[in-house]
Amino acid sequence: MAEASATKRPAWRSIGFWLCAAIVLLLARNVFASVSDPIAFASYLGLPLAPEDAGWTSIYALRTGFIAALVAVLMARGDFAVLAWVAGVGTLMPLGDAALTHQADAAQATVARHLAIAAYLVVTTVVLIFENRARARREA
Repeated sequence: MAEASATKRPAWRSIGFWLCAAIVLLLARNVFASVSDPIAFASYLGLPLAPEDAGWTSIYALRTGFIAALVAVLMARGDFAVLAWVAGVGTLMPLGDAALTHQADAAQATVARHLAIAAYLVVTTVVLIFENRARARREA
């Protein structure tokens, strides 16, 4: 068993880790943007709000902060199996955002951005699955 841990590759030396790191950084950016200027952030998301409805962006910020922290903890643990599930299931969020912004007649670029995020999460899921399988083979 000492040999297996000696050959264990650090999580940060994987593509999946860095794909997740980008997700965490972008989520953190969204948290700060939504708190610092809620009205502008809502417009950026493609769902403009009236000033009296800006409280919704605080709810978004809390939930997004939680997701970013959860992903960061899973990254620190090197838990690619769970990260793959989080990324895969998390794909539903930008797909839902794309549908909502499309229904709200947001700019096509905004809808496309949400779809691009979903595609990024699909790619991240696939990479994490492959890396998790490769890690399991190395440790076997």
